[in-house]
Amino acid sequence: MPPPPDWWSLTPEEVLQELRARPAGLTAKEAEERLEHYGENVLREEARETRLQVFLRQFKSILIAILVIAAAVSFLVGEPQDAAAILIIVVLNALLGYTQEWQAGEAIEALKKMLVQRAVVIRDGEQQEIDASGVVPGDIVLLEMGERVPADLSIIEATSLQVDEAALTGESAPVDKAPGRLPPATGLAERSNMTFAGTTVVNGRGQGVVVATGMETEFGKIAGLSQLVTAEATPLSRQMDVLGRDIGFIALGIAALAVVVGLLQQRGLLEMFLVGVSLAVAVIPEGLPAVVTLTLAIGIKTMMQKNCLIRRLPASETLGAVSVICTDKTGTLTRNEMAVVRVKTPGAEVAVTGTGYAPEGEFLLDGRAIDPGDYPGLRQFLRAVLLCNHATIARDGGWRIFGTPTEGALVVAAAKAGLSRDDAPEAAGEFSFDSTRKRMTIIYREDDGDVAYVKGAPEVLLARSSGVLVDGSVVALTDDLRETIREDIAGYASGGLRVLGAAYRPLPVDLPRTADAVEEDLVFLGFAGILDPPRPEAAEAIRLCRSAGIDVIMITGDNPLTAYAIAEDLGLPSEGALTGTDLEALTDDELEARLRVTKVLSRVTAAHKLRVIDILSRERAVIAMTGDGVNDAPALKKASIGIAMGIKGTDVAKESSDMVLVDDNFASIVAGVEEGRREYDNIARFTRYLLSSNVGEIVAIVGGLLLGLPLILIPVQILWINLITDGLTALALGLEPAEKDVMQQRPRDPGEPILTRAAFTIILALGAWLGLLTLYVFSGLYDIDLDRARTMAFTGLIVFELYNVLNFRSFRFPLHRIGFFSNPALLYAILGSLALQVLVVYVPVFQDFLGTAPLTLADWGLIALLGLPVLLAGEVYKILRSRGGNPWVFPTR
Repeated sequence: MPPPPDWWSLTPEEVLQELRARPAGLTAKEAEERLEHYGENVLREEARETRLQVFLRQFKSILIAILVIAAAVSFLVGEPQDAAAILIIVVLNALLGYTQEWQAGEAIEALKKMLVQRAVVIRDGEQQEIDASGVVPGDIVLLEMGERVPADLSIIEATSLQVDEAALTGESAPVDKAPGRLPPATGLAERSNMTFAGTTVVNGRGQGVVVATGMETEFGKIAGLSQLVTAEATPLSRQMDVLGRDIGFIALGIAALAVVVGLLQQRGLLEMFLVGVSLAVAVIPEGLPAVVTLTLAIGIKTMMQKNCLIRRLPASETLGAVSVICTDKTGTLTRNEMAVVRVKTPGAEVAVTGTGYAPEGEFLLDGRAIDPGDYPGLRQFLRAVLLCNHATIARDGGWRIFGTPTEGALVVAAAKAGLSRDDAPEAAGEFSFDSTRKRMTIIYREDDGDVAYVKGAPEVLLARSSGVLVDGSVVALTDDLRETIREDIAGYASGGLRVLGAAYRPLPVDLPRTADAVEEDLVFLGFAGILDPPRPEAAEAIRLCRSAGIDVIMITGDNPLTAYAIAEDLGLPSEGALTGTDLEALTDDELEARLRVTKVLSRVTAAHKLRVIDILSRERAVIAMTGDGVNDAPALKKASIGIAMGIKGTDVAKESSDMVLVDDNFASIVAGVEEGRREYDNIARFTRYLLSSNVGEIVAIVGGLLLGLPLILIPVQILWINLITDGLTALALGLEPAEKDVMQQRPRDPGEPILTRAAFTIILALGAWLGLLTLYVFSGLYDIDLDRARTMAFTGLIVFELYNVLNFRSFRFPLHRIGFFSNPALLYAILGSLALQVLVVYVPVFQDFLGTAPLTLADWGLIALLGLPVLLAGEVYKILRSRGGNPWVFPTR
């Protein structure tokens, strides 16, 4: 089959001929045959994972595999209770992860809306409303304001037709559409004679012939591209797999070494096998997967409060590792609400305050508030743009507009001056706006006769004007004055403002009411600078990103001048702006160099975004990519964490993302980064804490073996420590508040393991201390009462670890700096662990299950005194380090 032609390079007649279509539409039989040939007008979506698939994915971890193996070994050696305990933890962990991810998926489904439900077509010469999935190439589709375009169309008729294509091209302003022929090299965003599936008609009406449906539309091509992109594993997933692998090797090594040593000491084979199993159980932090999952699940709830809906558990932590945020402009850094910010008339220039579509604000002349009614030229300008306008504003919960954003901004500006259409004269005619005329005119019957009010591109109106209104009087428009006004217009445009002019003309009675006749000899009134203003919190969020070492790159489909101006307003430093054309002219190395200094990319395509992510990934950057349109979907999937917009985001973008930004606000991303950093810091805290406890168990067991002592801890006691007491305190560590300077630190290296060299040193030192203390407690009693000695060692190790957990609340600050009571959950966990240990020691059923014996009050006192130096040493270390008196590097993350 030959490739389809460049439809935009053909006239409407040629398109109809190529498609064997006609203005009267297809017949029902032709439509049926084409539907069978081309298929339904639907996108081929990636199938959502089933509940079983989501559940089974929770087991894709090396650490989980090791736990399952440990459970199997425990069962084989006759310890079914140990096996059951491990398997219960594994299954509960999987159920928790499954619940969180499935709920996130359900939330996405709730956010999704049908792209197009119905379409109005002409078939058999009559208008018919059909299901949009039944639209076929050659159909004639009718377009009306407020409707979504059901397929890619070539325009054959248009009246003031404007389409919002932000979902496809990223262009924030509505695009004028009209029939005609364009050069073959015309880019997607400039194809003004076509409309595309998934875009929205915001003004006027028109007709188009369908040239592509389903996956062959521009929408479908990008959706298909996103399905080819494979999402990468998160940094945390990779680190946990590395940790699990290392722990597995260590467990096997230590267990084998212990068995060999025992056999050399001529101990029994069965006894040594039990010792080996005990050591393997001691090495593996059984509670770690559950604590990680619970911490991430709690983090997801917190993220949701910050308007960040996480779709995958590890994604919440990944956000904390982000080193580059590639963000959309419209609606994310800006309010997505066009507003008039300046008005320049031949007599004055005023600034207009106020945000959004609320008709509240002031007019400032030289910084002083004025009444627009006192300035005839300003008042006449505002009246002209109000009357030559079809937009309306209404208070529907909050202020909103009905019509195009630009026209709405002009209506709001007029309302701020106290003007409305309530007393407007009768309209007597209209010449609609189109991309060729670049102006629109409405004629009104005033008391003194008909008056034409015109608005549009100011340079076009200026060329058709012979006078200007100055202080209420019309004066001749001289060449010098015309040139001065042109320079002022250019200054507004170069400042990133969208510029719209206004003019009027009292019409002679005998003047023909044609566009050519009416729109001549105009009186130029001035022009307005319109801007989608930055969100007030965005500048502070960008400043926070810079202090946190996070690079921010604005990627938008908007005009480069507008994008650059917004970047300047937000304090985002950039050496100019790069367009999509600029990107194509640069090699990868050149683009990599430019991205270090140029932070504004405009007029970019989906392929450009993918290329930018690939280049940024060269330096192992963790990249967050925001987007709302279909054109963003591949990049969202490719990025380390894809962030879709919840309000204006398309379904394809949401499905391709790891996170949905509920309020479309850049500041919420930064809040999410802070929460993600807190999560990772806490995961590092409790992982290192759990491993230091396990080292203590290993030192105690191996030390006893080398000294020829009986087994200090039996497997079920080790499991109790790892799953219950350590698990409670580790989970509480996961609730530790973020350190005050968390957003003043640079992003962590994604390749850095959780167990850095410094962290490993601390774990070994503290673990060895705990183990030797436990060995000391046991060695003084075992030859008198083995059960009591083992209970002392068992209880002692738990108490020592409860002291030790306080060391891990911060890697840098002593307790008096972070506040002893700033994490009440940890205090409750410590008290709860002690209470459980008391039950284990004194309740007969627990004594039988865990092999414990009652302890005296003196025993508890001795244990408490022996453990106190563990905490004091950690506090002294941190105090010395904070004063610069300690040369050793303590792990900061």
